[in-house]
Amino acid sequence: MSGNFLFQVRKILGKEAPFFPILFFLFNTATGSLSSIDHWETVIYSNQTWSYYIGTSEPSLHWRELTFDDSSWLRGIGGIGYGDEDDSTSIEPCTALYLRINFTIFDTSKIEKAILHVDYDDGFVAYINDVEVARANIGVVGDHPPYDETTLTDHEAVMYAGGVPEGFRINRQILKGCLNQGNNVLAMQIHNVSLESSDLSSTTFLSVGINDSTTAYHPTPEWFIMYEDLASNLPIIVINTHGEEIPDEPKIVAEMGIINGGPGGRNALDDPFSDYDGRITIEIRGNTAQMFPKKAYALETQNANGDNNNVSLLGMPAENDWILYAPYSDKSLMRNVLTFKLANDIGRYAPRTRFCELILNDDYRGIYVLMEKIKRDRNRVDIAELEPEDTQGDQLTGGYVVQINWDEEGRGWFSSISGTNFHYHHPQQEDLVPVQREYIKNFITEFESVLEGPDYRDPNLGYRRYIDVSSFVDYIIGCELGRNSDSYRISTFMYKDRDSRDGELHMGPQWDFNLAYGNQDEGGFGEPYHWSWDPEYELDPINFWWERLRSDPAFSNQLVARWEELREDILARDRILDYIDSVALVLDEAQQRNYERWPILGEHVWPNSFVGETYQEEVDFLKNWITRRLEWIDENLPEIQTPSSPSEVFALHHNYPNPFNTFTTIDYDLGRDVHVKLVIYDLLGRAVTTLVDRREEKGHKTVTWNGVDQSGRRLSSGVYLYEIRTGRWFTKSTKMLFLK
Repeated sequence: MSGNFLFQVRKILGKEAPFFPILFFLFNTATGSLSSIDHWETVIYSNQTWSYYIGTSEPSLHWRELTFDDSSWLRGIGGIGYGDEDDSTSIEPCTALYLRINFTIFDTSKIEKAILHVDYDDGFVAYINDVEVARANIGVVGDHPPYDETTLTDHEAVMYAGGVPEGFRINRQILKGCLNQGNNVLAMQIHNVSLESSDLSSTTFLSVGINDSTTAYHPTPEWFIMYEDLASNLPIIVINTHGEEIPDEPKIVAEMGIINGGPGGRNALDDPFSDYDGRITIEIRGNTAQMFPKKAYALETQNANGDNNNVSLLGMPAENDWILYAPYSDKSLMRNVLTFKLANDIGRYAPRTRFCELILNDDYRGIYVLMEKIKRDRNRVDIAELEPEDTQGDQLTGGYVVQINWDEEGRGWFSSISGTNFHYHHPQQEDLVPVQREYIKNFITEFESVLEGPDYRDPNLGYRRYIDVSSFVDYIIGCELGRNSDSYRISTFMYKDRDSRDGELHMGPQWDFNLAYGNQDEGGFGEPYHWSWDPEYELDPINFWWERLRSDPAFSNQLVARWEELREDILARDRILDYIDSVALVLDEAQQRNYERWPILGEHVWPNSFVGETYQEEVDFLKNWITRRLEWIDENLPEIQTPSSPSEVFALHHNYPNPFNTFTTIDYDLGRDVHVKLVIYDLLGRAVTTLVDRREEKGHKTVTWNGVDQSGRRLSSGVYLYEIRTGRWFTKSTKMLFLK
C-alpha cells in the first residue's frame, strides 16, 4: 500500500501529458496540491508511553478501534522489544507484539500529508482508527495476521546503529477517510521472523504535513527530512513494492519508474517517468554488504506478462538483468565506478554504470549506482550463447562464465589442485547439462595441472595453450592498482568462448572494489604498499596461479611492459585524479542528501581504514592513496628478467642485404604483444630515424630502410647501428649495418 497513490499519480501525469493542466487543477482542488506543505510536525514520538500486549494469544477483535478499552494492557516507553540497544521497555521473546497509542488532531483541514517512520524487526502492520495505513514484511494488504504468524524474512532495525528509520507515506485518500478531528488511535502489530529470533524492535514516529504556518504539535526529529520537492542533477529511480518487503531471494514483483532529463538536465520527483515505466522483479543482493542498512538490489525488467523485457536504462545497452549497487562503507561513493571505468578504458569489458538517486516505497534511499549484471550478452561478456542442446563438438566448448567465490552448495565445484571454489556463473549450474558442467570443469582442471607441472613455461606445451595471457596481465594490474582485498580469492570472474572463436580462458570482468583503494582496515590493506598477492598481507589464501605465472620470466616481463605502457596514458596519475574530481563534482549536490539520509560521515563503518569528517576528505583520501599507490608500484615492479628463450620476448635478426645501397630489410620476431621501437643511430649515438614506434602483436615482422634520415635526406656511406627496444625501453638489442 505504502507509496502506491503517489506512484499512480506520477504514472497518470506521465501517460496523460496533454491533459496535465486539467489533471493538476483537479488534483489541487479535489484532493489537495502535491506541494502545499508549509512545514512538518511530529504528532507521535516513539519514546512516549504506549499500551502493549505480548502476543502469546490472539488479542480482542476490537483492539485496533479507538473505543477499545486497553486498561488491562501493559504500559511502557517506546521502543518496546528485546535483544537490541533500542529497547526502552524490554519484554520476553515473542512472535508478535501489539501496541496502541492515542493522539489528538486539532484541525484535520490543516493536515495535507502524513508519514509513519518505523524502525522495525522484523515486520509490522499499522492502523489508524482500525484502518490499515502501512505494512512491511508480513502478509498482504487488508489481512490481519494472527498472533503466531511469522515474517517473510529477517529485517534488521537500524536506529541503534545510527541509521534512519524507514518512512511509509500514508495514502492521502485513506488518511482523509480515517483521521478524526479530536481523538485518534495508532495501533500496530509487530511480528518476528521466529520465536527463536534474537531480537524484536518497534520504534515508531507519526508526522504530519501542515498547510499553513501555525504550529500545534511537536518539532520533527533531527533526522527527519522530506524529499517531496526533490530535484537532482542525477536521474531519479522510483520503486514501489506495494508494501511487500524485498527479500534476499526470491525476487518479488514491483514497479519501477526512472526520471531522466538527460545530460545537464534537472530531474524532479513529480516529473513524468521518461526512461522506464513498468514492471520489475527485485531482491536484495550481496554477501557481507547485506549487514548494512542501505541495501543493494538485483532486478529484472519484465513485460506485464512476466517475460524478460530487454530495455536500455539510462543509455546503457538493452538487457533485462541489472544491479542497483548501494555504496555505503565506500564513502567516496565511486570506487567501483572508477575501477570499471579504468577497465573499459584499457580495452577490457567491465559493467557500465550510472549514478542515480533512489526512492523506494516513498522512502528516500540516497545515491545508488545502476550497473550491468555480469552475464553473457553481446554487449556484456561477448561470447557464444550456450544452449542445453550444445553437448558435442565446437558448440560444447563455449561460452562459459565462471567465478571464484566462497563455497556455496549447488553452485560449482572445488579444485583439489588449487584449493579453489569455482561457481558456474553463466549459465548457472541448474541451467547446464552434466556434459557441459564437466567440460568447463575439466578444461580448468587441465589448465591447473599443466600450470603446476614441470613444463608450464614451455610456449607450446605449457599454460599458454589454455589462457589469454594479456587478459590475466590486465586483471592483475587492476587488482594491484586498487590493492583489492577481495581480488584473486573471491568475486573473481573468468570466461571461455567456443574454440572456433577463441577458446582461451580470459580473466575478468573486474568486480567488487568497494573495499579497495585503502578502504580496508584488516590485513594491512589500508596502506598503499605491498602486493595484494603477498602471502604476508592476504586476508585469506589465494590459489597458486598467480605466483606460478609470475615465476615465468616471459609472463613477468609482459606484466611489467603493460604496466609501463598504461602508465603513460590511461593510468597516468593526473588523468585518474581528474576523473575522480569530475565524479565528485557531479555528486556534490546529491551526496549531501545521501549523508543526511545515512549520517555516517565521521563514523567508522566496517571496514574503514580512514574516517573523514566530510565528503571532500573522503575524496581527498582516495586521491592521495592512489597517488602513493602508483608511486609504490612504479618503484617496486620486478626487473625485466632474461627469458629462457630470446623469442619469448623478441629476436632481432641481421639485416639483408648488408652492406646495401638502395634498401635493406630488418626482420625480428616477437614472442608476445608488446610496444616496439626500432631506431637507426650513427656511430656517435645520434638517432637519425625511427622506423617503428608502436604496439605490435606477437609474430614475425619485417621493416625496410632506404638509407634516409627522418627528414628524407640521403645519408652518407658508412657504418650505422639499428636497435630494437620493447616495453618501456627495458629490453633492447643492437646490430650493425653498412650503407654503401
